[in-house]
Amino acid sequence: MNVLEAAGRILYLADSSTAMAQQLAGEDLTLAAAGPLRDDVSTDEITPVPILTHYDDALGRYPYTGYKAGDTLPFVPDSVRLGKFGVTVAGNRYGKGSSREHSPAAEKLAGIRLVVAKSFERIYRQNADNIGLYTSTDFGLVARLEAGEPIPIDDLVAGRDALAASILKHGGLLKFGQQYLTRVQPAGNVDHQQPQTLFEKIVRRNLLSTPVTPMHPNPGDGIFVQAHWRFIHEYYTGMCAHMLHANFGKPVQLKQADHIVVFEDHTSYVTESPAHVRNGLVENVVQMRYAQRDFVKTYGLTFHRTLTDEEVRQDDGSNVAGISHAMMAERYALPGQVVVGTDSHTPHSGALGCVAFGVGTTDMANAFVTGAVRMTLPESIRVVLDGTLQTGVTAKDVVLQLLAQPAIKTGAGVGKVFEFTGPVVSAMSVDERATLTNMCAELGGFTGIVAPDAETVRFLRERRGIDFEVEPWMCSDDGASYAATLEVDCSTLTPMIARPGDPGNGLPIGELDETVKVDIAYGGSCTAGKREDFDQYHAVFQWAAERGLRIPEHVTLYLQFGTTDVRDYCQKQGYMKAFDAVGARILQPSCGACANCGPGSSTSAEQVTVSSINRNFPGRSGPGKVWLASPPTVAASAIAGRLMSFEDLQRRTPTLNH
Repeated sequence: MNVLEAAGRILYLADSSTAMAQQLAGEDLTLAAAGPLRDDVSTDEITPVPILTHYDDALGRYPYTGYKAGDTLPFVPDSVRLGKFGVTVAGNRYGKGSSREHSPAAEKLAGIRLVVAKSFERIYRQNADNIGLYTSTDFGLVARLEAGEPIPIDDLVAGRDALAASILKHGGLLKFGQQYLTRVQPAGNVDHQQPQTLFEKIVRRNLLSTPVTPMHPNPGDGIFVQAHWRFIHEYYTGMCAHMLHANFGKPVQLKQADHIVVFEDHTSYVTESPAHVRNGLVENVVQMRYAQRDFVKTYGLTFHRTLTDEEVRQDDGSNVAGISHAMMAERYALPGQVVVGTDSHTPHSGALGCVAFGVGTTDMANAFVTGAVRMTLPESIRVVLDGTLQTGVTAKDVVLQLLAQPAIKTGAGVGKVFEFTGPVVSAMSVDERATLTNMCAELGGFTGIVAPDAETVRFLRERRGIDFEVEPWMCSDDGASYAATLEVDCSTLTPMIARPGDPGNGLPIGELDETVKVDIAYGGSCTAGKREDFDQYHAVFQWAAERGLRIPEHVTLYLQFGTTDVRDYCQKQGYMKAFDAVGARILQPSCGACANCGPGSSTSAEQVTVSSINRNFPGRSGPGKVWLASPPTVAASAIAGRLMSFEDLQRRTPTLNH
């Protein structure tokens, strides 16, 4: 078929709850009548976390069931199918957040064939390409569709790079891969005379030669690279296995299976996850785990499981577990390597000087069998962190400040590489650098990277027993090309928070003009569950314990380790005594409340959470309001019972009244 015709009704994702109700009641609106379109529609809203237990046609019942218009959730299961919608239209930065391919899959399975938006997040759009769901930023198509005009496929792929257009015309990546990628070879270290960024050097060293991609790519060109490491977790493995076996039969030949790592890192506390229990989805998760474990057993893959409290009591200490992207930096990734995973926070390993980026299920399925990983070669933004951080200001505060910049909020970082440099970065530990690169997902970036140096060498030696030598090429050249340079005088920064709804809603906590009472305090996640993060939690809680302070009765405090290495470090350092003294509940390594998968998630819209996680999209960590903050601010707020920096807590302690 060379045209898109009889596309179905047009669904305008509007700000107005009235406009949404009209459309779902059967009324056809025009773009003008729909009013302002919603910006920043996240994948958490398209397919909320509990929906991810489905990985087949059942997904088509649930698109947009987390979507908010005003204070309403207008979609219920089967709204899109019953409404016979075929086109979705939205505003800027469509598909923010998670790398979950479930979102475009749910849309396509519900009958959506085209999504038109002012701009798209990189992973969402690539996932849509990979399954044959068309996306476009051409709003001229909307008037044509409203008029009932058939749209030629060439018009739908206009402006896309040649690789994306070809994948779409083939009906998706797996069909494309069967034709072109079965015998790909390294391109070799292609001679390049121009100054290059570190990111470009790593990409060119791992470029694959294919009949449909250029040997000398420029930004915007579609290419394939070989990855040193590929990793996946339980929300994707069942879907991935289903795709592989449906397309290639069973068993399938996996390429370099010894460099595939599988994690069970999201669901160890699912029986305490309000969303999963309330919706009767616990058994679905159990079956999802079994599907992953069967896949691991069939192909003999490296596997890490998270631990419940009961399993810890039975463990002999040999089990090494934790959040996937955190463990990749702790145990696998090395400077100069390419690391890909089915999680948007895969850029975590960029702190070591890796090219690390998230992909969707189809990308990973294709990479499992071909070794080829797709990317659109991005431009880079150079972020220069000047000055010196004040005491109590952390990497999380730096990221929240970056996220609040108007250019970033409007999408200047979408699809870009964030290269972090400057004296503040040089002075940071690898753990703190990982907070910067990890949260490039929230910045909209393709990835983040820090050039390896003496601190990287120290980290690898002390954490992993590796004597690594930084090679001369492992840095960006003078004169390398950047799309933009952001300079931040970090000497002026103070502790930051981000208002509920979006990580970009940041402001200095000292400028908060209201008292915000806290019900839940959560410290953990890949972003803030590292060793140095726990050093920061402990500094606050030890100070509080020495003064006989505990969390007030109305606050529940959770601390969740990112990995078992972090847990063992805290135990060795003697941190548990202070955590217990202030009333914290300690949780074993898992993504947990960050992904609405365990204790720490809110249970009602009235609850207020202060959290060190990376994103606070609507519904991300329960129905309540989530404020983002750094580890010391989360800890101080837990003790105060309201949003407060550690400095302010120290100053106000004599007058605190719980």
